[in-house]
Amino acid sequence: METTVCPWCDTEIVWDEEFGPEEYCPHCNNELKGYRTVNVTSDDLEDELEVKEDTDEESVNDEDLWDDSEKDGVVPIFNTLEQFRDDYDLQKYEQNSSAILAQQEEAPECPQCHELLLLAGTQEVKEFDPSTPAVLGGPVLKAPFSLNVFVCPSCFHVQHNLAQKDRVQLVRNLSIGS
Repeated sequence: METTVCPWCDTEIVWDEEFGPEEYCPHCNNELKGYRTVNVTSDDLEDELEVKEDTDEESVNDEDLWDDSEKDGVVPIFNTLEQFRDDYDLQKYEQNSSAILAQQEEAPECPQCHELLLLAGTQEVKEFDPSTPAVLGGPVLKAPFSLNVFVCPSCFHVQHNLAQKDRVQLVRNLSIGS
């Protein structure tokens, strides 16, 4: 058996020689062969500065920004956090985000950018029209209940899940059934 380390999540993947190497990481579902590394040297940076000075006079068409990505079949995701770089200390932002994540009991992954989500708080749901499947003979979940509200520190995507104390109600309702 041989091992591979996923370049996306740094998880060691053990694969069977009979079946061959994995094409996708079983942990993060990212393509193992699609990971690309870019090495930049100081010479490249100097060349880039010279090229940038030459192209500063030319206007950049917005469609040009998308044309390159369409050739690769990948749509670029603009990191919305970058817009705050000039006004706020993003290094401190990252330190505080990491400290909060270290204290959280659970940290789901953002479905948009795969960063870990910060628990922003809970939201109580007082008005709710529950479904009452015939199989249960009662509601799946009754109000009031609370939702955990998670926010992505990178792309600001918001996600909800049922608060721990109300998960018991859901499990109880589904396990009683008629």
